[in-house]
Amino acid sequence: MHKKNIGVIGLGVMGQNLALNIERNGFTVAGFDRMADKVMECGERFQGKNITLYSLPDLGEFVQSLESPKKIIMMIQAENINELIEDLRPYLSVGSLLIDGGNSFFRDTERRNKELQEEGILYVGAGISGGEEGALWGPSIMPGGNEDAWPFIKPVFQAIAAKVEDGTPCCEWLGSGGAGHFVKMVHNGIEYADMQLICEAYFLMEKGLGLTPWEMHQVFKKWNEGELNSYLIEITANIMAKEDSETGEPMINVILDAAEQKGTGKWATQVALDLGVPAQTIAEAVFARTISAVKEERDAASKQLPGPEVKFNGDKEEFIEMIRKALYASKICSYAQGFQLMRTASKEYDWTLNFGRIALLWRGGCIIRAQFLDKIKEAYDEQPELPNLLLAPHFNASIDANQYAWRKVVARAVESGIPVPAFSNALAYYDSYRSSRLPANLLQAQRDYFGAHTYERVDQLRGRFFHTEWTPID
Repeated sequence: MHKKNIGVIGLGVMGQNLALNIERNGFTVAGFDRMADKVMECGERFQGKNITLYSLPDLGEFVQSLESPKKIIMMIQAENINELIEDLRPYLSVGSLLIDGGNSFFRDTERRNKELQEEGILYVGAGISGGEEGALWGPSIMPGGNEDAWPFIKPVFQAIAAKVEDGTPCCEWLGSGGAGHFVKMVHNGIEYADMQLICEAYFLMEKGLGLTPWEMHQVFKKWNEGELNSYLIEITANIMAKEDSETGEPMINVILDAAEQKGTGKWATQVALDLGVPAQTIAEAVFARTISAVKEERDAASKQLPGPEVKFNGDKEEFIEMIRKALYASKICSYAQGFQLMRTASKEYDWTLNFGRIALLWRGGCIIRAQFLDKIKEAYDEQPELPNLLLAPHFNASIDANQYAWRKVVARAVESGIPVPAFSNALAYYDSYRSSRLPANLLQAQRDYFGAHTYERVDQLRGRFFHTEWTPID
């Protein structure tokens, strides 16, 4: 029997679709899953494909079916990766490649990389974005880890990745250690913010203007033809047009308003705090999901806590355009925070991330794919050391053109009692970043007063610290 080019462990929907994508692009595949019923399901779906399937107790046979160097993609839950590595170790030889295609925490990926490198095993953490459809037809792939592995997996990964208009694959090597999974984590953090911002635009139109789902379908469809063109706006338009088959009601109206999350947005927030990077819009999107999850408490509170009456007397079309502008300006801020987080991490972990290349990877296949990623790539091509996207001429001008509407939308939402935490947070981020002076001088005085934590002075060089003996004054 001819040896297979590559193996896939974990035949859930993502693993199945990835295996089919690899096979369709001319590579032979061995698939493995611990669950025999999952393998039987794949047997029917993979009929006529050059994919051989294995299950327990044949893990060793699965590994032996692969050509050397053995290349194995693990498409399983992050919490099970350590156990799987231990199970595979007896069957791996020097030069074998292990690729974690799930959402593992980047520090875990770095640790595994170092441990396996000592044994001569090449480890890769590859962020894969695009969901089920992307895995089957072309995802965005963000690999990092042991760079010696890249020549062996590059032909496969770039063949199966999404392609943009000029044929460029949305897959390129990112860096050592946990770089690939870090970039995927930031991608997901931006995704959290992007989704929350769109949800707030929807809520403003529904609650503030009284638009029906069908009317909002038309709005989002129109928005997708302009600078907001993106996968998430496209699917939002489709969602608004969908009817529930059981009740005939708009589908959006029968879905409970309690969001779930898998943790990557939380990781991005935690890492931003660890690195001292202001990524508050991403963090706010995580908290928005958290408060949505306490549905029963919110139901009870809605009967007890008063708020203003929601009413709108102006021009609806004009305000819808203001919401669009506020959404675009807020979106710029969320991406600026994500790229600032990657910039800080690149220096901290010595990754030398290429931000223009990352924007290129996200132009197709992934969940946050959007037209304006071209502008991000152009910004970093022009200024590779750009400290913040807000300072790029294109985005600077975009914010300037949209900020009046942005401020009006946030003010109207506050007056009406409609929560827009991500819109208002993004605006606060923008106003803080553009302010040469913030009230942190009082904060430092307070810290020095109660804890002798010291402060810097405006009339001295940075890095010199002082303490005052504070005394109460009547």
